[in-house]
Amino acid sequence: MIGGEAKGRHLKTPKGVTTRPTSDLVRGAIFNTLQSLEVDWSRVLDLYAGSGALGIEALSRGAGWADFVEHDERCCAVLRENLDHTGLAGRGHVYCVKVPKALSILKDEYGLVLLDPPYEDPSLLPTLEKLTSSALVGASSTVVIEHSRRTPLPSSFSDFALVKEIRHGDTCVSVYQSKSRRLES
Repeated sequence: MIGGEAKGRHLKTPKGVTTRPTSDLVRGAIFNTLQSLEVDWSRVLDLYAGSGALGIEALSRGAGWADFVEHDERCCAVLRENLDHTGLAGRGHVYCVKVPKALSILKDEYGLVLLDPPYEDPSLLPTLEKLTSSALVGASSTVVIEHSRRTPLPSSFSDFALVKEIRHGDTCVSVYQSKSRRLES
């Protein structure tokens, strides 16, 4: 972890799976950007969670609760170990299901949604459309997507507009917030 109460703790990554952990540099840039924006940290949703690095970083920096969604059983096991290792297991829950299934079973609204899908995932755009038009996000939500620079994302999804883009090598991070919130500011 790079910040907050779990700073300095190293997370395990699953062996033998094709996850691409977010680098410390990119994770730092994401959270520095979020700190400069108005973000609701009460409930966090980490989709395509892998080792849980993004959601655990959010918890470490003061998020109240995080739900993690990851479909690979080995990743889910490592993610649970990482929550235990950081002392944050009491503030999170791991759903070991595919993202489309999670979008249909989760009911709460999240202030921050973090997505780190495989870079070549052809279902990313439909998933974002489904997410941003669901009850899981609202006027106070922020949606952060880590993706390949070769996969540009549109300037808006449903009621969400791109407010910040971070680039580092092949990695691009797009940050979206509700258009209605942006009009109120």
